[in-house]
Amino acid sequence: MIRNRIVGLTFCIVLGWLFLITAQAQNLSLSSGQTPFKAGDGEVQKWVDSVFNTLTPKEKIGQLFMAAAYSNRGADHQQQIIDLIEEYKIGGLVFFQGGPVRQARLTNKYQRTSAVPLLVAMDAEWGLGMRLDSAVSFPYQMALGAIENDELIYAMGKELANNFKRLGVHMNFAPVADVNNNPANPVISYRSFGEQRERVARKSIAFMKGMQDHGILATAKHFPGHGDTATDSHHDLPVIKHTKSRLDSLELFPFRRMIDEGISSIMIAHMSIPTLDSTPNLPSTLSEPIVKGLLREKLKFEGLVVTDAMNMKGVTKHFEVGEADVKALQAGNDLIEFTEDIPKAIKAIQAAIKRGDLKQSDIDEKCKKVLTAKYKVGLAGYRPVEVRQLVEDLNNPQIDLVNRQLVESSLTVLRNENGVLPIKNLVNTKFASLSIGSKKHSKFQKMLANYATIDHYNIALDAPASEITALTETLKKYDRIIVGLHQVRKRPSNNDAYPTEVKNLIAGLSGGGKALIAVFRNPYTLAKFEGIEQSAGLIMCYAQSDLSQELAAQLIFGGLSTSGKLPVTANDSFKAGDGLEVSEIGRFKYTIPEEVGMDSKILQQGIDSLMEMAMEARATPGGQVLVAKEGKVIFHQAYGYHSYFDTVKVKTTDIYDLASITKVTTSLPIMMKLIDEGKINLDEPMSKYVPELKKSDKKDLTFRHILAHQARLKPWIAYWETTIKKNNAGFKAKTFKTDSSEAYPIKVTDNLYLHKNYRKKIFTAIRKSPLEKEASYKYSGLAFYLFPTMIENITGQDFEDYLYTNFYRRLGATRLTYKPFQRFPNSEIIPTEFDLPFRQVLIHGRVHDEGAAMMDGVSSNAGLFSNANDLAKLFQMYMKMGEYGGERFVSEATVKEFTRYQFPENKNRRGLGFDKPALTYAPNGNAAKDASPESFGHTGFTGTRAWADPKHQLVYIFMSNRVHPTRANTRLYKLNTRTEIEQVIYNAMK
Repeated sequence: MIRNRIVGLTFCIVLGWLFLITAQAQNLSLSSGQTPFKAGDGEVQKWVDSVFNTLTPKEKIGQLFMAAAYSNRGADHQQQIIDLIEEYKIGGLVFFQGGPVRQARLTNKYQRTSAVPLLVAMDAEWGLGMRLDSAVSFPYQMALGAIENDELIYAMGKELANNFKRLGVHMNFAPVADVNNNPANPVISYRSFGEQRERVARKSIAFMKGMQDHGILATAKHFPGHGDTATDSHHDLPVIKHTKSRLDSLELFPFRRMIDEGISSIMIAHMSIPTLDSTPNLPSTLSEPIVKGLLREKLKFEGLVVTDAMNMKGVTKHFEVGEADVKALQAGNDLIEFTEDIPKAIKAIQAAIKRGDLKQSDIDEKCKKVLTAKYKVGLAGYRPVEVRQLVEDLNNPQIDLVNRQLVESSLTVLRNENGVLPIKNLVNTKFASLSIGSKKHSKFQKMLANYATIDHYNIALDAPASEITALTETLKKYDRIIVGLHQVRKRPSNNDAYPTEVKNLIAGLSGGGKALIAVFRNPYTLAKFEGIEQSAGLIMCYAQSDLSQELAAQLIFGGLSTSGKLPVTANDSFKAGDGLEVSEIGRFKYTIPEEVGMDSKILQQGIDSLMEMAMEARATPGGQVLVAKEGKVIFHQAYGYHSYFDTVKVKTTDIYDLASITKVTTSLPIMMKLIDEGKINLDEPMSKYVPELKKSDKKDLTFRHILAHQARLKPWIAYWETTIKKNNAGFKAKTFKTDSSEAYPIKVTDNLYLHKNYRKKIFTAIRKSPLEKEASYKYSGLAFYLFPTMIENITGQDFEDYLYTNFYRRLGATRLTYKPFQRFPNSEIIPTEFDLPFRQVLIHGRVHDEGAAMMDGVSSNAGLFSNANDLAKLFQMYMKMGEYGGERFVSEATVKEFTRYQFPENKNRRGLGFDKPALTYAPNGNAAKDASPESFGHTGFTGTRAWADPKHQLVYIFMSNRVHPTRANTRLYKLNTRTEIEQVIYNAMK
């Protein structure tokens, strides 16, 4: 052992000068040419010869073996690998299950042990996540086969190559180039690109080139084609009885194309193919006519030939260890993977050479080919894997973006009766979702809830008939039922059995004309559900990943587009190539910053740090932050807790009191609509629509001046203070009672009820309030108390009903509401202030603003509640100049008028209702430094902010309850957290 280490050290010193070529080798494309591993002249030959000449005949044999390595096993396994490296000079390792950091450390350890750098491979068909925790899993190849844009497949290969290099891996046993034309295939199925040979070839080449163009050896498998068998070669030897012409025209087609395009390596399958080699029970791996005759000579392949795992029953059922390895080399294989006993195999090979059954010259040629491959992947300049930040690097935003694009493009719409997809009308439609096979609310259901009010139901695959019958009856009351058909197994099997009751449930829902079904399973599953072809909408999603569920939900509601095509024939109704195009309609898409060219690291770290600073300073117990750009929500996060006194964490669905943001989210959009309809005019006096003002000093105040806060109105009136007796000994008569009655119906708290006529006193106080002397900018909420009644008089409809029907329900803003205590539990509503002077309770579920509370919680000065997501929908409509979800709410001209500076000549920065950036920027001002002059929004006293910037296609929502436990807490203002976060957003765009 000591001698081996000395030899290894000497080898490294002798070859030190060759390490100067590291960069050149690492960046070398492996796709150029059909013979990438045929040693030639120059630096390649020098390095190969210098290493080859240090090896003994036994060690040259060792270079042809790749041992199975695991990073989730103990010291005994590690020592076994070290012994193989030191004693037999094995050529490489194939890593299987474990974790990236553990694998990287073991790779470094094994490479230090080896005198010759090890070729490290993985069988990672759908990414490192196939084998490792804390790593990305791309879609299975069946899903990739549905994608029309092959550039995305190439991009996946590129990102996988980058991950491999970062992890110290050089070779991927992928792609699967098998044409899967047997629905009963138990081993290929979802691992294939499909049943169409051209499509399989095209996508295999794109995957291959993505890897090889970026320095990783790709391996086409399983030659000569494992797609048409019902036997799993892991458990038995499949027999393929096709004619040579059939094999040549179909199974071999992708391999031939890949050889023409420069595939580095091909893996041989364990199959008996009598028309190519009639030897009984001989797997193709060990067949000279197949490997040498067909692959080498006929197809002219000169790259590496690697066996499939030699521990599979397709080999071991009929051949002993050692015997099989000898035959594999005789057949023409260069690398032997996962043999059960490497020492025994090497001993058998030595004996075969001695007998003359193998030639040492053949071993030497194979050894040099392996060494050439090592040079090509940069091992002449081997460097250890840097473990620091490894997991972060492997899960970088770019790989996340590519993964999202792949899943999105793979979604395949097979039914879209009468254009039901995407769902357009959200008003007066009662929605239910049903996840079959998911015992708790699924990712699919949670994403659906971002778009509309949906009642969620879940049922197990083994649910009793009585439960299914009851559910069927319950679902009859809904207009639209969105069904997720989930899988129980980790991978999408094509052989799962389904209870008759579940099949009948699917058939019944499909035939009712209400069901939209998303199938998170193998496409062959469709053949098991009779009647599913009658569903109103049907989406094939191929697997049950979080991404496939979330993106399918977004597709259903028009947040994204897709054009996927079914890669296999699923049943008589759905054939290979089927798939309908569905376009997005402008509702929010939920994605990551990189999709819109923003830097997620800047965004995440910047917002996190500012929120942590605010919470540590007790400026707010918690909050929500949402950022949308170009109609895509690219940041949506909840922070902290409901209050300083409990442990309830804030969720993104929780509802906040918007305070003065109510001004631009209630009466304002209605007034825009009324202007479009010619029912009001901005330059008419408000008194025309509010007769009580006609005999006051406010009779000539126009809407324009009022909304621009330049109408000389007082900022506010403390109405509640006028209800207190002078000696502070309780409330005045005919103001409040501790219990409700016909005369005291307005509930302010559980123990405080306001007189029914007190609203008139509020209006009178506004009418009689003195005007300011100068017509300059002074923020005032007085007129906003009058707007709801004015709107009811103009429209003839209840203010709330009109608002919800014409705006919030159409937007799908299900949590944008007055009086949330009537619709939601307090556990979903954020508390505000302990109001000791007036209400003497913690305000929770009711409006914080005293005046709005005395208006029964419905005012356009304050009173509206929302979570960040639903408020963002309204502001997205504003930002898009009146459009959202394919509908026009307000004319573009009107929105532009409301969001422009109205009186800048008077040093007034306001629009109509909306706030805007200061006319001259000042630090710690009301908007971020980089906010455009076109931007607009509003803030709320409770610690909220909503802002839109049409120039940058940006919407920003900030939610907090900074008034908790008391409004005296002004730390949020002093920290300027809201606008500091806004600047972070602009920084992330740079």
